[in-house]
Amino acid sequence: MRLADRMISIGTESAFEAAARARALEATGRSVIHLEIGEPDFDTPANVREAAKRALDTGKTHYPPFAGIPELRSAIATDTAARRGFAPDPANVFVTVGGKGVMYYAILALVNAGDEVIVPDPGYPIYESVTRFVGGVPVAIPIRQENQFRMDPDELASLVTDRTRLIVINSPANPTGGVLTRGDLERIAEIALRHDLAVLSDEIYSRILYDGEEHTSIAALPGMIERTIVLDGFSKTYAMTGWRLGYGIVPADLAPGFGRLLINSVSGATTFAQWGAVEALRGPQDDVGAMVAEFRARRDLVVDGLNAIPGLRCLRPAGAFYAFPEVAGTGLTGAELAERLLAEVGVSVLAGTAFGTVGTNHVRLSYANSRENLAEALRRIRAVVEPLIASGAGTR
Repeated sequence: MRLADRMISIGTESAFEAAARARALEATGRSVIHLEIGEPDFDTPANVREAAKRALDTGKTHYPPFAGIPELRSAIATDTAARRGFAPDPANVFVTVGGKGVMYYAILALVNAGDEVIVPDPGYPIYESVTRFVGGVPVAIPIRQENQFRMDPDELASLVTDRTRLIVINSPANPTGGVLTRGDLERIAEIALRHDLAVLSDEIYSRILYDGEEHTSIAALPGMIERTIVLDGFSKTYAMTGWRLGYGIVPADLAPGFGRLLINSVSGATTFAQWGAVEALRGPQDDVGAMVAEFRARRDLVVDGLNAIPGLRCLRPAGAFYAFPEVAGTGLTGAELAERLLAEVGVSVLAGTAFGTVGTNHVRLSYANSRENLAEALRRIRAVVEPLIASGAGTR
């Protein structure tokens, strides 16, 4: 069967492929610790599950309105006003099948063939993949460890051309856990306003912050609600990955087109799952607080443990649930170390190059796993890395 030419340009998400390899190894009887997938290991809160069950039992199993049930769109707007400092019209809120839907629809609606999209490197790979798929040109902005894994607005400004159409930002960020400051966002907003650019702001980890960090949405800054697509969802904050629910808050001018793309692709997100999401936003938030507190403890366990291993250097992330250690001191690239960790000691991590070229000397670990498993993973990582240092293969 001959595939369309456009299929050459579409990429993938390496985490799923790495997880499949790890599960195949596990099926042979090997012990594998999974640190590759960005999925909370907690159960969805009980009140959310019960709300979805009630929805099923009361017949909420029919087609939803394509943009989402009114109760959920209203709850999202109310939550946004409380947490992000701007109050969207519920008419501009769209419930999607996972957060990827927001990326896909936004890029499809805004980017013509040859248009440039500035994407973070390292960054979530789907930004670049979808840009190429629609005929756009991804332009990577390096996200460097020496800048605390924050986007440099001066470097951003230098990358803008007359073909630039969209800037993608992600804070807190996957894979680094970096968090943009309000000052960073103000400078990015100034660039977007000066050049009449749209911004896709991926805020899926906005509730997972540590050490007093507070989330700022670029859409709340003056002049930005009219040019920003905010992406969020329920997978990370409420441990609802399998529910496949995300949402976009879009400028009014984009809303009609965004809706048509929803209709043409999925018709609407699962009805009874949306009722569970209403409860997630409107119900008690204790489970979210407890989950974030546990992630913070795990972060400290992982970062301290990695930094105690010669040859590794890891910044303490301010948000999300990923560590992105530099491994150049081992004498191996991130890809080489990831391969050896899985093959030799059954620790499944991702090579930094799964997220762009800047991550060549990094690996990504998700600490969405138990402290017991994380401690064992650190022991196994040390068992691989220490002999490299002892042999002189690596340098600190």
